[in-house]
Amino acid sequence: MAFYLLRATAEDNRRLSHAVAVLLDEIVLCERCNAIADSELCAICRDDGRTERVLCIVEEPHNVVAIERTRDFKGRYHVLHGVLSPLQGIGPDELKLAGLLDRVRGGTVEEVILATSPTVEGEATAAYLARLLKVGTVKVTRIAMGVPVGADLEWADEATMTQALEGRREY
Repeated sequence: MAFYLLRATAEDNRRLSHAVAVLLDEIVLCERCNAIADSELCAICRDDGRTERVLCIVEEPHNVVAIERTRDFKGRYHVLHGVLSPLQGIGPDELKLAGLLDRVRGGTVEEVILATSPTVEGEATAAYLARLLKVGTVKVTRIAMGVPVGADLEWADEATMTQALEGRREY
């Protein structure tokens, strides 16, 4: 980054500096879902066209962007800002869980989708949340995992192939 800044024009550096200052002054976390926002609620939480019945839990704000790129998900989000990692001293108290139980217990949520990464920490977080969120008739699901689109099966490792086989669906 330093080399880029040294090669950039003074005007480019001024614009970048201004953009960083604006970012620090004007960007906040959504009060409802913890996503990046420019006001109390993010654009997704303000969108009346989205359903309250499906809630997708993700690790970080950039995961919301990845799911939104599909243009298929029409529910709401909850961003944890991390995953459980006992070795790094990250327990449930370090995650942004405030409000999550209230949202699920509020009666409008019918399904919670656990969309954490397939890492040891992501899986541990998903397992913890699954136990925590099984409230009444709320269905708790996990995103499918396995072979990515366009991949060659010969390069898939054993764990990926196992998940792909376990997560198969009728064609």
